[in-house]
Amino acid sequence: MQFKDYLEQSEKTLSKNDPIDLTAHQQKLLHGAIGLSTEANEILDQLKKHIYYGKELDIVNIKEELGDLFRYMAIFYRELGLDMEQTLHDNIEKLRKRYGEKFDAHKAIHRDTANELNHISS
Repeated sequence: MQFKDYLEQSEKTLSKNDPIDLTAHQQKLLHGAIGLSTEANEILDQLKKHIYYGKELDIVNIKEELGDLFRYMAIFYRELGLDMEQTLHDNIEKLRKRYGEKFDAHKAIHRDTANELNHISS
């Protein structure tokens, strides 16, 4: 297949939703998701430089990026009306169902995801 043919064919699978037609709510959620991904990748880049290039780990930068992650998470909490305390509780409950009182590799591989999440309501 020629690359120009691929470009033409693959374009047919794109969503027809024009970002300009997004609601304000959708725009905020997209902004939050893009921001979370970007900041998480900046932390990964710090770890890459530390682990593979032998650079000193830049804790100040990691703290700054973690703060940015909270900023983008806040978009989701505001837009979806979520409660942080409930999220933290739900996460610990999920982890307890998954692992018990400590990490177990066997349990991590053989998970019952339906049971892990059945306590979380929308």
